[in-house]
Amino acid sequence: MTRLPPLALLALFAAAPLSARESLGVYDSWAAFKDASPARCYAIAKAGGKTAAPAYATVSLWPDKGVRGAVHLVLSREVADTGAKGARIRLTVGDKRFDLVAKGRNAWAADARGDAAIVAAMRSASRMSVSGGGFTDRYTLSGAATAIDAATVGCAKR
Repeated sequence: MTRLPPLALLALFAAAPLSARESLGVYDSWAAFKDASPARCYAIAKAGGKTAAPAYATVSLWPDKGVRGAVHLVLSREVADTGAKGARIRLTVGDKRFDLVAKGRNAWAADARGDAAIVAAMRSASRMSVSGGGFTDRYTLSGAATAIDAATVGCAKR
């Protein structure tokens, strides 16, 4: 798995205007940011290795919406809607497995309970992967817990 130096990682995620996004820090392979409007804080990482398109994992907080620890993955490939007969997308975190809801290049937990279980697993594992429809995106979780904590503290200071 390719690891980017912290400054390269920071530059990668700083695509929006600097006035709209505040860096909360870079922690190994994860970074944390705060957006002012709408108010949102998140931890983010880029999938390692070669992927068909850039893939990212985020854990977000939206204080004005009462959302905390929402897991969202941008997949490296487009997948069918996971509705009735859609593709099965599975997230593996350490030795735990989670089925995700997916549409297009996006995947997420089915509910807040699923988000909480995924985040708890992320805090104690060293790697995670998401797969389905002929692809696998891999992430290192080094720095994930600290980045999630930084995002939580960043939105608590509102």
